[in-house]
Amino acid sequence: MNKGDLVRDIAEKTGVTQADADNVISTMFDIVESQVSKGGEVSIPGYIKFERKNTKARKGRNPATGAEMDIPAGTAVKVTAGSKLKKAGKGR
Repeated sequence: MNKGDLVRDIAEKTGVTQADADNVISTMFDIVESQVSKGGEVSIPGYIKFERKNTKARKGRNPATGAEMDIPAGTAVKVTAGSKLKKAGKGR
């Protein structure tokens, strides 16, 4: 399923227009992006959690040459599946 499919399904199930459904989805992800960029988190209990994590500086290897290299500290986005989503993934 892609975003277009999701928009269509939401519009059909809720009786809103596809444009309204698309606007809601886009706005939701704009808010998630804004919160995560500020270091906050967004959690929908049972389904998903988005948060920013700091990564430590570490040593790595260039896969092409095998040469050791320094990987600087930085930030990453962590997305965690909630219990209901994990259960769905197991086919239950």
